[in-house]
Amino acid sequence: MGVNDVPAIYLIEETAEKIKNEIEQPTFVGYVKTGVHRERAPLREDWFYVRMASILYRTNKWNVIGTERLRSYYGGRQRRGVKTEHFKKASGKVIRSAVQKLEQAGYLEKAKPRGRKLTSKGQKLLNEMSKIVDKGLKEGKYIKKEKVKKDLKQAKEVHEALNRQTAPKKEEVKGDKK
Repeated sequence: MGVNDVPAIYLIEETAEKIKNEIEQPTFVGYVKTGVHRERAPLREDWFYVRMASILYRTNKWNVIGTERLRSYYGGRQRRGVKTEHFKKASGKVIRSAVQKLEQAGYLEKAKPRGRKLTSKGQKLLNEMSKIVDKGLKEGKYIKKEKVKKDLKQAKEVHEALNRQTAPKKEEVKGDKK
């Protein structure tokens, strides 16, 4: 079972759980946004570990990564009120810190002529996590979220009830005209 044979979301979650025990997150993580395009800081307490696991996964996919390429990947559209949206890159500090922590832990190494690549230790970690995810899928640990279909009849009843509450009565309308 390889890294590409399991769903990426489960692989990243499992890898983040494993990394939590090995790497300490920086102190600024509780206060920063992940980019200019975001309005607030992430709500998850462990978002930095998920980002590091995602960077490992991206490194496995792309072979060699760089900060600018990752900034573009994690970037998004910045809302500007009534003006049109523009694409903005993600925070470079967050990505550089994550890459440096992964390099210190031995999961990434410098590539020539530039960038970072996955080490054998990083590849081994991803392979182990993919086996765990595959086992979890077979056991039913991960449940697929099915789309919730709205009951049209019930929605129509609620809509009509709200309209009855807000609509003025005919007597009140006649009384106002006199």
